[in-house]
Amino acid sequence: MDNIYNSVIEALIFSSDEPISENEIIRVIKGIDGDEIDIKVVDIQNSIQELNNKYAANNNAFKIIKIANGFLFATTKENAKYIGYLSSEKTKRRLSQSALETLAIIAYKQPITKPELEQIRGVNSDYILNTLLEKNLINITGRAESIGRPLLYGTTTEFLKYFGLYSLSDLPKPREIEEIMKDEDFIEQKNKIMMNLVEENLEQELGTENESSNETE
Repeated sequence: MDNIYNSVIEALIFSSDEPISENEIIRVIKGIDGDEIDIKVVDIQNSIQELNNKYAANNNAFKIIKIANGFLFATTKENAKYIGYLSSEKTKRRLSQSALETLAIIAYKQPITKPELEQIRGVNSDYILNTLLEKNLINITGRAESIGRPLLYGTTTEFLKYFGLYSLSDLPKPREIEEIMKDEDFIEQKNKIMMNLVEENLEQELGTENESSNETE
């Protein structure tokens, strides 16, 4: 395929709010230029690689990444820590430790029932499951064939987007998780998150105390 379509592919990915797949890009190109256009999935992949090579050569702050079974623009890894520092909105919607724990179990064990999940965690999971369902990070995938036919839960495309994964096969292996837990940068970021949580809890407690004192006056 002639690289004249590089700019078209670049524009489609840039303008898309959701990850766009190779087949969707091909559908759009053929919808405009005709079905006789000879363009395949591998051509799209090659064009994206050419674009990323150009971005890297120009030292651009962004690149095209594979995520949630499609492609999106994203900032480079080198700039991630600066953007993370700037983005306060991200911290407002972060998941609690118990939610992350529950989500990890579902991700690795899916499809999984609520009784199976609670047997692993050792606590009731009604609230956490409802929270994850509301955030569209998990969904109900069916019913188990066991007694009572309990609901089965699995992760969603939103889950892949939230954690920057292309597919479930990109989930870290248990050995990789152990290495991540020992990484100094991870430990530093974890400590910062814990400090933010402490500060937020203090602010909430002070706010509650102020409201109580105002009511008594």
